[in-house]
Amino acid sequence: MYAMIRRYRMKAGSIDDLVHKVDRQFADRLRELLGILHYQAIDTGDGTIVTVTVFEDEIQYRRSEAAAARVREALAEFQVEEVDALAGEVMVSRATERVLEPIHH
Repeated sequence: MYAMIRRYRMKAGSIDDLVHKVDRQFADRLRELLGILHYQAIDTGDGTIVTVTVFEDEIQYRRSEAAAARVREALAEFQVEEVDALAGEVMVSRATERVLEPIHH
């Protein structure tokens, strides 16, 4: 598995509106198109959000880069700026079935 962690700062709108749009318009579709195993968007306060995306492998992660850029363009109304990005091989992973239950805002 391969993971990408990104931190974003938004300069317009509300976090609730941003996450709602991501949830309703992009999360499921991107999961299916890109083979995403796991995706979380986390409100980290002060107008920032962190996303954690887990892929089957690095190849799928690389394929996702263009789609991620299109999503950022579609969220232009929020003036989202990528602040930090980290990626790498997942070395340890544990999850319960509860992780499989979608959370919607």
